[in-house]
Amino acid sequence: MKPIGLTLSPRAHAVWFLGLVLLATSARAQTPAQVGRWSSVMNWPITATHLSLLPDGKVMFFGEFEEGDLPPMRWDPTTGALSTFASPGYNIFCSGHSFLSNGKMLVSGGHIASHVGLDDASLFDFATNTWTRLPDMNNGRWYPTNTTLSNGDVVVTSGEIAGPGDINQIPQRFIAGTNTWRTLTSAQKNFPYYPKMFLAPNGRLFYAGSLRLSLWLDPNGNGAWTNGPQSLFGGRNYGPAVYMDGKVLIIGGSEPPTATMEQIDLTAATPAWQYRAAMSIRRRQHNAVLLPDGTVLVLGGSSGPGFDSADFPVYHAEVYNPATNTWTSLASNVRYRGYHSTALLLPDGRVLSAGGRLERTAEIYSPPYLFKGARPVVTAAPTTALPASTFTITTPDAANISRVSLIALSSVTHTFDMNQRLLTLNFTRNTGSLTVTTPANRNLAPPGYYQLFIVNNAGVPSYGRRLRIPPP
Repeated sequence: MKPIGLTLSPRAHAVWFLGLVLLATSARAQTPAQVGRWSSVMNWPITATHLSLLPDGKVMFFGEFEEGDLPPMRWDPTTGALSTFASPGYNIFCSGHSFLSNGKMLVSGGHIASHVGLDDASLFDFATNTWTRLPDMNNGRWYPTNTTLSNGDVVVTSGEIAGPGDINQIPQRFIAGTNTWRTLTSAQKNFPYYPKMFLAPNGRLFYAGSLRLSLWLDPNGNGAWTNGPQSLFGGRNYGPAVYMDGKVLIIGGSEPPTATMEQIDLTAATPAWQYRAAMSIRRRQHNAVLLPDGTVLVLGGSSGPGFDSADFPVYHAEVYNPATNTWTSLASNVRYRGYHSTALLLPDGRVLSAGGRLERTAEIYSPPYLFKGARPVVTAAPTTALPASTFTITTPDAANISRVSLIALSSVTHTFDMNQRLLTLNFTRNTGSLTVTTPANRNLAPPGYYQLFIVNNAGVPSYGRRLRIPPP
């Protein structure tokens, strides 16, 4: 039916009709099976500037500035219940955090004032809701990064000491077996805070940004840095980086922001950055979450100039498929998630997106794969597995399984998840079961807790099962 009161020429009528067809097609396209679905907004007591998935499937979060003095919060993804954890006794805003192999969280540094860091460090035990103070670090660290090594130790890098640009240039290695520190005195390096650091397949740490020059850190002995390749775009501050099967992706960031993305294969004889497909829109202050189907979900951020421009919010999510080197735009959330926002993968395959400056809210995103049929079922799986070994997953859906994914628990703040990595596991199908092979060594799969997923031919994941890689 043409618009009332209008007489259209054949050409205009054709254009109008095509517009209706496109509009109808677009409307039909916006189904949850194609773009996913967002929950209603949840109001929380504090911001979720720091967000971690604990080994028991609950979520721990703590907030910004003075909120860092408050007890951290616990959120139950199953019931939606909120409760408080014990307080560490000092301000843990702007700290670094990652998990040890036993599931305890190492929290390094903290907040005195903007750009002024604490030298405090603590272990949090989720099972007993207790904090254990550790020996102080060599100096203050505000915005440090924690990176787990193959033996379960943790290297802490960067962080400001007593003012803008006053970087703690000497990394330290937390010796997990003795709860002590070893200062890497030969590895002095001035580079930005919250560096994007990853344990590489060769056992060294790889610095992927935000500077253009990549770096390698040998964490043994007194430590040593060597230069790596330069990225193609340049500096990418406040853009996320993720690790997938020996490859690192750096996504967007910079000021003004960019939509570009680069990838480096750390298993190559001579690793080098390469451009991959760009996002649909430039982003800064966004988050990236690894999904069980082997894709990368990007959420939030700003597309405008400036540090944290809420005048240019990006609400739609988008997902990157490494197999096809393509991005797909997805459903939009409601609240602006910029500076101080966080996001992580939940055990049921949904994604929690929370926080932002003065944003005491959270939203849950259900990806399209949750609307494409029944989940595959895991009836039995081990809770512990050694590297270079095989184990059995019992499932009535074995014939239809196309993927087995191992994803480390998230521990994210300021656009970077210090604990997240995705490992695609080789497997064979049997009648009623899968025989799965673990990664060859702990450089590939650092000790600690992971979520184990099986994914069917439709891309639908199971519920994540907890699996621990023990230390040597």
